[in-house]
Amino acid sequence: MSYVDEVLELVKKKNASEPEFIQAVTEVFESLKPVIEANEEKYKREAILERITEPERQFKFRVPWVDDKGQVRVNTGYRVQFNSAIGPFKGGIRLHPSVNIGIIKFLGFEQIFKNSLTSLPIGGGKGGSDFDPKGKSDREIMAFCQSFMTELCKYIGADTDVPAGDIGTGAREIGFMFGQYKRIRGLYEGVLTGKGLSYGGSLARTEATGYGLLYFTNEMLKSNGIELAGKTVAVSGAGNVAIYAIQKAQQLGAKVVTCSDSTGWIYDPEGIDVALLREVKEVKRARLTEYAAARKSAQYHDKASEGTNQWTIKVDIALPCATQNELNIDDAKTLVANGVIAVAEGANMPTTIEATKYFQANGVLFAPGKASNAGGVATSALEMSQNSERLSWSFEEVDAKLQTIMVNIFHNADKAAKKYGMEGNYVAGANIAGFEKVVDAMLAQGVC
Repeated sequence: MSYVDEVLELVKKKNASEPEFIQAVTEVFESLKPVIEANEEKYKREAILERITEPERQFKFRVPWVDDKGQVRVNTGYRVQFNSAIGPFKGGIRLHPSVNIGIIKFLGFEQIFKNSLTSLPIGGGKGGSDFDPKGKSDREIMAFCQSFMTELCKYIGADTDVPAGDIGTGAREIGFMFGQYKRIRGLYEGVLTGKGLSYGGSLARTEATGYGLLYFTNEMLKSNGIELAGKTVAVSGAGNVAIYAIQKAQQLGAKVVTCSDSTGWIYDPEGIDVALLREVKEVKRARLTEYAAARKSAQYHDKASEGTNQWTIKVDIALPCATQNELNIDDAKTLVANGVIAVAEGANMPTTIEATKYFQANGVLFAPGKASNAGGVATSALEMSQNSERLSWSFEEVDAKLQTIMVNIFHNADKAAKKYGMEGNYVAGANIAGFEKVVDAMLAQGVC
């Protein structure tokens, strides 16, 4: 049995109840085989794979809070500090009923390589809770966030672990958490990113993941002799990533015709109206039915009653920007049959392994999330730099740095794939490029 297979079996045995984590490790290990086989004796002696799949530390804690009716509620909080070989732990806080330790570990593991790819000094971590912000008042959300941070503040810091936002954690939640951290620790420092502009946030952070996705996608297409302008695009999701991916895609000359939320999806053949979408989702916090009601060209489809999704629409490019494993093998077959030429992940692992392999086998350009959606964490690291310097850069400065980082990520992944004889396999290239930097740092620092 090879070293890769040996450790993969160990991971499956130790984490049998964590399918998302096992899926992430399997995908990474499969693409890393050429690198590991070339260094098998050294990596095995140093237990590199065992160390990189075992978090440095992980915390699970109770989060009690009081709702508006005076009822005490209890949620579970998590923080997994996965790998600090190249810098302080960095990764978002996800607030969603589906959150469990396996999902947080999968996200934290992916974050190691994503953060490495940015070439910025940040390690991998992730956190969250099974708390659902939907339907809660601002006071209830504040009560939860303050309780959550009362425990989390013991384990984080500007040079230790710097959380950010994720699904369910936006500017409102970050603000409540930052206030509680400052109150308890008595420190005004860059311990969280995604902060408001009035207290240390960065311009372009809100747009960063969506914009970065398009900068990466555009560079991938250009390097393969394809123009983004004039292409038709399907996007899933209607949150931060999706909204700004749609905005940037249309700025670059493409037409985006779909978006979705947890209950349904929109097909708008005239192109998604970003201003209307922002009004519905960011201001009203409403469902996409309101978008369809306000725009004659839009068709609303209910997921539950119709059993359909946005991947049935004929498009040139697909950008899954919602959640993990949302695009499966049947969706992949439909997209390929309809002539899709590129798929780029805006969410974390939104495409199943089977669907990813199908795209690759059928000549579809495929960009993995750890590379294509790294714009958010890259800009978070730029926010950390601004906080350290007590400076605020202009939107244009941050956006220019983001574009440079995303273009470099593509070329680093492209070169790594070519180096190991896998030209065009950007999944393998991204994993290899991220892995090699982290391993070099781990080996230099000894057994720790």
